[in-house]
Amino acid sequence: MSFDVLEPGMLALVQDAGRYGYQHMGVTTGGPMDEYAFFWANRLLNNDLNAPQIEITFGRFSLKANHDACIAITGGDLGARINDRAIAPWRTHHISKGDRLDFSAPVSGLRAYLAVSGGFRPAMKLGSCATVAREGLGGLNGKGAKLAKGDKLEFDQNAPFVEAFLPEPEIPDYHQHLRLGLIPGYQYRSFPAVQRMKFFSCEYEISQNIDRMGYRLKGDAIHSDLDGIVSEGIAYGAIQVPKDGQPIVLMKDRQTIGGYPKIGCLSALDAGLLSQRGPGSSVSFYLSDVAEAEGRRMLFNQRLKTGAPGVSTT
Repeated sequence: MSFDVLEPGMLALVQDAGRYGYQHMGVTTGGPMDEYAFFWANRLLNNDLNAPQIEITFGRFSLKANHDACIAITGGDLGARINDRAIAPWRTHHISKGDRLDFSAPVSGLRAYLAVSGGFRPAMKLGSCATVAREGLGGLNGKGAKLAKGDKLEFDQNAPFVEAFLPEPEIPDYHQHLRLGLIPGYQYRSFPAVQRMKFFSCEYEISQNIDRMGYRLKGDAIHSDLDGIVSEGIAYGAIQVPKDGQPIVLMKDRQTIGGYPKIGCLSALDAGLLSQRGPGSSVSFYLSDVAEAEGRRMLFNQRLKTGAPGVSTT
């Protein structure tokens, strides 16, 4: 059972939840930029939460179904259509043999997630299929390549179609102003109080320099008392501040160590919200802590367990 890639778009990547346990060797985790959307796509289909999906950035991606399938689409609205019929994200859909699935251009958000009942079946490297191009790991054939025209996406036997969807109040609004919680990091106190006040009172703009490694922001420059630090491990969502004072939020394909002072870190859920915003969008920060981030994550994990309308809880 399979799909054929008709048009690869700008960037379509095979992803699972990430490649863990190898950062000490310089291998980053990779995985979905937006965990909220990724995990819900699998949950709507009652897949294993780690089942491989396709992360589609900016759209222009097209597939042909070689077999009937049950799919789920979450994340950004990239103008998805089955044949000429528009379909909404954050729900399951039935696709028949011979149908064409197209993603056009962003209506809201930047990244959509396409899951299939049973999960896709790419090659596995170091226990994961997460695509990290600069490391040459993951993807369809395990070599870190993005999807290309003519690729065949195989998937396991589908379960019968079940209509399932995420309720409207739980669907993120990617148009609203983004305000993110900063968990103070090791070098937080090295930023003088006036610099911290500037950071929390400034509204930053997302620059043109964004990718799966990091999001560079533009706004009031902030400076640490440190010229640099001994290189140390970098967490997903860490906000490092180079000498120009413009913050950089480190994302899924970040380097594993770095030597710039870090004012703090975002939670994975907040970093996922940031990943759905494009250049020119605004973002601001408030002071958070580990307890708040853990509480939000526990609520999210529990919500996944309870499912959504149409999702089996057994």
